[in-house]
Amino acid sequence: MARSSVVRDDARLQAAKPAAKGRERRVPGEIPQLDRLIHERIRLGIISALAVNDSLSFGDLKRLLHTSDGNLSVHARKLEEGGYLACHKFFEGRIPRTEYRLTAAGRRALDGYLCDMEEVIRRARA
Repeated sequence: MARSSVVRDDARLQAAKPAAKGRERRVPGEIPQLDRLIHERIRLGIISALAVNDSLSFGDLKRLLHTSDGNLSVHARKLEEGGYLACHKFFEGRIPRTEYRLTAAGRRALDGYLCDMEEVIRRARA
């Protein structure tokens, strides 16, 4: 493949990516777009719980969020694929354990989400 076509393909991929939080340009009066990866009850719960704890086990999150193994697993995987969570699997004796922690990107995403939500609330009250 010629170098020029690689550069064009890369530029096309970059153009297709959404703007990073904080660099978005909003039209005056436009309501902020909430991060769809976080804006879901279980995923928001996972991110919020990890924002105030260094790490939590799978069992801890399951109890906190009152959800099933499968539901928690699917939502945690989506957050992990998005780079918001780090997952550490290990054994304690013969018992498998899974622990999650919030990444720096996850912390930034939560901060951006909260700022956007505060703006939505502010506009709704105006």
